[in-house]
Amino acid sequence: MRIDIPGPLRSYTRQTSRVTVALPAPNPTLGGALTALDRDYPGIRFRIIDEQNRLRPHIQIFVNAAIERDLAAQLPTGAQIMIVAALSGG
Repeated sequence: MRIDIPGPLRSYTRQTSRVTVALPAPNPTLGGALTALDRDYPGIRFRIIDEQNRLRPHIQIFVNAAIERDLAAQLPTGAQIMIVAALSGG
């Protein structure tokens, strides 16, 4: 599965903006995709998911161009994931 990585998280992916991960079958979920991402790029999941196993407030995830916040959501075959990190500050 292809996952697009935002600039602020690319230090975990050796500055790569797009990675491919192998998902557990059958019936892969968004949470499973993020676990697979962390397997290949240790530490990145903690920057996306908080201690309560929820997406962090400044992170949006798009699955095939639709916002998805449910980690249990099933991923369709050939799905493309894009992680977006909002900028904040003052």
